[in-house]
This record gives sequence, C-alpha cells and structure tokens, in this order.
Amino acid sequence: MSYKMILLFCTALLLSFMLQAGTLQKETRVFAETEGTPLRLDIYKTDSATILPQPCLVFVFGGGFKEGTRDARHYLPYFHYFATKGFTVVSIDYRLGMKGKEAPGVLNHKPLQQAIEMAVTDLYAATNYLLEHAEELNIDPSLIILSGSSAGAITVLQADYKERNNHPAAEILPDDFRYAGVVSFAGGIFSEEGLPSYAQRPAPTLFFHGSADKLVPYDNTRFFKLGMFGSKSLAKRFRNERYPYIFYIMEDIGHEVSEYPMRDFLPEIEQFIIHLVFDRKQWMQEIRFKDMLRASDTSNTPANYYN
Repeated sequence: MSYKMILLFCTALLLSFMLQAGTLQKETRVFAETEGTPLRLDIYKTDSATILPQPCLVFVFGGGFKEGTRDARHYLPYFHYFATKGFTVVSIDYRLGMKGKEAPGVLNHKPLQQAIEMAVTDLYAATNYLLEHAEELNIDPSLIILSGSSAGAITVLQADYKERNNHPAAEILPDDFRYAGVVSFAGGIFSEEGLPSYAQRPAPTLFFHGSADKLVPYDNTRFFKLGMFGSKSLAKRFRNERYPYIFYIMEDIGHEVSEYPMRDFLPEIEQFIIHLVFDRKQWMQEIRFKDMLRASDTSNTPANYYN
C-alpha cells in the first residue's frame, strides 16, 4: 500500500470516528417546482466539522410510481447509517406518474414509461440543484452516488442509463458530470432497444434482486425489443461488456428485496462504495444468497398491486 493510500485510509478512519460522535442533522429544501407543486429534498448529515467535501448518497423512494414518501420511517436507518459514516445523504421527492393508473403491461406500457421519464427528470433536477449548491452543502460533485428502492431503483438505473446515452433529459446536467455509482434495490430499466446498451461506460452498480420477484422482473418482461429489463438481464450486459458491478441474487425471495437490504446489508453496501466507487476497483461479482430462515410472499404482481 502506497504512502498516499495509507494517509487516505488513516484520514478516513479518523473522520469516521469523529462522525460517529456527531449529532445527525436534517434539513429540508425545495429543489424545483413543477406544475405548481414544490418538489423537496431532505439532507441528512452530522454536525461534526469536516475538512474535505463529503460524498453524497442520493436516495429515491419506492412505491410503484403511485405512492411513497421520501421520509418514510423504514428508510431512516439507511440514511442514518451513511450520514454517520461521513456521507451527505439526500432523499428526494418526484412526481408520481402512475397514481390512479391501471396495472402496466406490455400492451399498456405508455403510462409506466411516462412515469419513469417524469421521475428521471425530477432526479436530474435534484442532481442539478446539488451541483449548483455543492460548495454551500460541502459535497463533492464527483462523488454523487444514486440509490433507490423498487420504483426508485428503476429511476436511478434509468437515470444513469439515459445520462450515459446522452438523452435530452440529461442536458440539464453539466457536460462533464457523471454519477459516481448506483445502488439498486429490486430495480430495472425500461428499454425500447432490447437489452439496454451504453454509449459510455455506466457507473459501478450494486444490484440487489430477489429471484422470485414478480413485481419488478428479476430477469425481464419483453415484447420483441420493448420491455422492462431487471437485474439479471442488466448484470449479463455488465459482465459481457466488462463493466464493474456486484449482484446479490437473493434466492427464492420476492419484492421485499426492495427494502430489507437497507437494514440487513449496510456493511456490504458500504464496502461496494469503498471498493468500486472510491477505489475504482474493476470487480465483477455475483453472489447467490440464500436465507433459509426467511419466508417470502411471492404473490405480489403488477395486477394486484395497481388494482
């Protein structure tokens, strides 16, 4: 290990101890107003003094694009864990485009497609706000990491995918900006090109997905080239193209993988960020994880969730 790496490690360790002693602070701001509705974000950090700008972990909540809130109680342990580890954690609002809509399907995909586009647009607006206020918020613009649950996981994967492919919606972001990493809890990408491909290398990505998930497909649901491509399909693309990623395959578990890794796998998420985002290790890793004590309800489908 080089002297520089040792120094960085010791600084990070010292900073971690300092942050553990700090008090968590929460601040709410409006980052955009759309159709007369303010969109807000919550900023979580400690009150401990920091010398260097902090990495920023942005979170997008789940709820099928029809419900959910940025400050739901079950997300708080996730926010608090990373805030005390030296991150600025930001949880954002976005417009709920599937509210009051029927269950999506291959022949009824337009409402879902539009809802995803709205959520991605709002995520870009929140990102741009953070970049414009980076100095004031003491965050590092080069270390903005996306994470999301279910619909939020779809949103963050879709956002990185569109940004890397120069989608017009991403033009609000600076030309040289790239997301530093993506953490997806039961997500996927809606694609009209078949298995999604990237014009530029995607951010290092951590996938969690249950192999029995019927709400967001573990593999894919498609009609010719049109469809939703889940973590198994995306990991295949990453492996074939040699993009860094880690994929936790939660065997025989349904859509609850959208939430419980934010409680049970916090150290694993942190290690992904340290190794693949901070240290830029070029790892491709797939972990088949079977919890023999966890019973799963795999009956949740789009048909019964939206009706």
